[in-house]
Amino acid sequence: MAQAKRLHPESLQSIVCCMGQPVAGNPTQFMMERAFSAAGLDWRYLTLEVSPENLEAAVQGMRAMGFKGANFTLPHKVCVIPLLDGLSPAAEKMGAVNCVQRVEGKLIGENTDGKGFVQSLRELVDPAGKSVVVLGAGGAARAIAVELALSGVTEFTIVNRSVPRGQELADLLTQRLGASRVDQVHWQGEYTLAATANIVINATSIGLNDGNARVPVVVSSWRPEMIAADVVFNPPDTRFLREAAQAGCKTLDGLGMLVNQAVIGFRIWTGIEPDAALMRDALEEFLSV
Repeated sequence: MAQAKRLHPESLQSIVCCMGQPVAGNPTQFMMERAFSAAGLDWRYLTLEVSPENLEAAVQGMRAMGFKGANFTLPHKVCVIPLLDGLSPAAEKMGAVNCVQRVEGKLIGENTDGKGFVQSLRELVDPAGKSVVVLGAGGAARAIAVELALSGVTEFTIVNRSVPRGQELADLLTQRLGASRVDQVHWQGEYTLAATANIVINATSIGLNDGNARVPVVVSSWRPEMIAADVVFNPPDTRFLREAAQAGCKTLDGLGMLVNQAVIGFRIWTGIEPDAALMRDALEEFLSV
């Protein structure tokens, strides 16, 4: 067994963390600490269960204890914004934050979700000019939709249970990002995919830690030429993707997005380029896939 590394009496470990609820089963700590070690960094990554009512106190604690940065996951990606000192241009457009960096004592919000997703999607298809269906309108959905618009997507369908929140995302895409057509659909019961859809993205948390949870999409509306993508990474083989695959669709799980956004976060915090392949291996090891 490897001996624990001894700290110099005058040194302190640098600490980053993940805050969310629920966070049980989140593999980011395992992946990040493996990458820190490989890069020769004496850093720690903590996974912290934080309820919405305790978010403000948790961010104050992060400030007081000198954390170098943090990831924020569901349900905090939007609510954390008023607690920060500033936002990157991308995070400001998205209205959602998943990564925070301490810069000269200030906490600055960034969003790496959308960039990570688009990088993963490009392994299957160039999204420019495609018709995209986004299921959900929360923080992940906003980040992904904004980055897709910046990548040349001009036709969206936003499907969400809350009409005001869905309309807010639709307005963002048309008024600030130049999308030519954005349809907003009130998600009631099972949603039927239009035959013209090219890419369908589950940007909700349905399926997280539950491989049998079902995203309510009419199974018979899938077409073989569609691409189905899921932001859920645990388990990576979600029911949403299985149903799409059974219809002949190409599928994209949440692992690539998670690795790519983690690589960006690592770079933001440390200024060092991590070993992306090692991070992917660590993620698969943790999830036994």
